[in-house]
Amino acid sequence: MAKKQYAVIGMGRFGSSVAATLSNLGFDVLAIDASEQRIQEASQVVTHAVSADSTDEEALRALGIRNFDVVVVAIGQDIQASILTTLILKDLGVPRLIVKAQTELHGKVLSKIGADKVVFPERDMGMRVAHHLISPNIVDFIELSDDYSILELAAPAQMVGRNLKQLDIRPKFRCNIMAIKSNGQMNISPLAEDVIHTEDVLVIVGKNDDLASLERAYFDGR
Repeated sequence: MAKKQYAVIGMGRFGSSVAATLSNLGFDVLAIDASEQRIQEASQVVTHAVSADSTDEEALRALGIRNFDVVVVAIGQDIQASILTTLILKDLGVPRLIVKAQTELHGKVLSKIGADKVVFPERDMGMRVAHHLISPNIVDFIELSDDYSILELAAPAQMVGRNLKQLDIRPKFRCNIMAIKSNGQMNISPLAEDVIHTEDVLVIVGKNDDLASLERAYFDGR
């Protein structure tokens, strides 16, 4: 199955965080911004970076924006541009549209005009949003520092029925399973013999690069 393709419009702090995280996880990412300087910076980390006006329907059509699986609109303070871009993208038939909102009212407007998901940067860090986009198995992603994070992962089918010793997560990925949430109970410091069950949630800590490797190993059809 082909990997999903993502486009991120608006290379401010939030948009560039989403784009960089998706790119680091191995996805094809198109970055779009009206600023040549921001596009030049983004071109160092994403697959493609283009300077374009996202309120210009023909410009977006020319970029083949409708062919992307997910488009993230991360436009900064210009609420009018955010709304107009969202309207254009829905009209062009983008399959999934995630839009950053500045205020509750802005968010309500975006929802009414067709945004599939509205995010508020103060609540949803760019990195967390990117991980949620990749797979519904990602329950949460908490950034501890620039290098380390905690990943809450709904156990994928490949893990179910196997114990921690068989999974061999620490030697393979240099990550530690801190806990297992099972039937509403939290198993702190699980043992090597503990078996993973359907609907279990694993709480894993590790370096961001190592967590990304683990995600890639268990999720292919992104």
